[in-house]
Amino acid sequence: MKLHELGWSDSIAQQHDRLKTSDEAIARVALQHKEAYVLYAEAGEFTAEVSGKFRHQALSSQDFPAVGDWVVIRPHLSEQRATIHHVLPRHSKFSRKVAGSRTEEQLVATNVDTVFLVSGLDANFNLRRIERYLILAWDSGANPVIVLNKTDLCEALTERIAAVEAIASGVPIVALSAEQGQGLAALQPYLQPGKTIALLGSSGVGKSTLTNQLLGSAVQAVQSVRQGDQQGKHTTTHRELLLLPSGALIIDTPGMRELQIWAGEDSLQGTFADIEALAEQCRFRDCRHEREPGCAVQEAIAQGILEPDRWLSYQKLQQELNYLARKQDQRAQLEEKARWKQVHKTLRQHYKNR
Repeated sequence: MKLHELGWSDSIAQQHDRLKTSDEAIARVALQHKEAYVLYAEAGEFTAEVSGKFRHQALSSQDFPAVGDWVVIRPHLSEQRATIHHVLPRHSKFSRKVAGSRTEEQLVATNVDTVFLVSGLDANFNLRRIERYLILAWDSGANPVIVLNKTDLCEALTERIAAVEAIASGVPIVALSAEQGQGLAALQPYLQPGKTIALLGSSGVGKSTLTNQLLGSAVQAVQSVRQGDQQGKHTTTHRELLLLPSGALIIDTPGMRELQIWAGEDSLQGTFADIEALAEQCRFRDCRHEREPGCAVQEAIAQGILEPDRWLSYQKLQQELNYLARKQDQRAQLEEKARWKQVHKTLRQHYKNR
């Protein structure tokens, strides 16, 4: 397989060839399982692990390879094994906060050109969840496309498309039925050779079914949603880079029951551009959008221009991002303190041994 078939481009090559020596090669991470990786390279498929030096120099888990990454490797051709020495800079990355109370970033996919945000049109349809995915998509650097799946189960398709259009101005929306194979042609403009697409969405929205349709074979296992609450099971248990017949590459991801935001406050502007525009029209620059005179936001709500639920969602997400920023600052301060403590300890030991 040639590198350009995996998404490699001349612009990437010009920037990063200097990192590769004569006994090294370029590969792309196709699969990650704990500390082991499966890589695709021109010499074939390799199993790999990071080098000891790489592991020692890594400052956090985000420095380690993720699915979609380009890496510099030293291959061992006789065993189809390789050692990873460098991760090349990422032009996009989709992250979320790890589940639980820890303030840590979890990489979902990297070097993605287009993100398919898949939402079911069944009883699991949720506008607020789509807003959360949009925030992460805008923050990732990739282009979002909203894929509304299960049109065959939706009796109010026109109304639901209009509702999504109202919260995702300018974002392409594709309605289809992956199960029935209907509407898939609308995705073809995004499935160009060498382009990478990530499928993201909660459990049970049909990502694996859609992947199988695009692959033309049942590669990904699928399971039906529970009838009681329309929640899906985790069909896909890991992230994997797959090559489509069109020449595009797709990353199917496990369903996310808990989508905790990991993004900057600026990412709100892409998802809530309508509210940001209204806020600029308020009489006072420091308007809190509560009872202040001349508040354009409250006036829009009163006139039915802005849905109260969307305003509440904006406030909730803004508070969540502000809290995340504070926790990140606290963690950075603790890490810096620990680093200097280690430096001083090393220096004391050095002078003690002189």
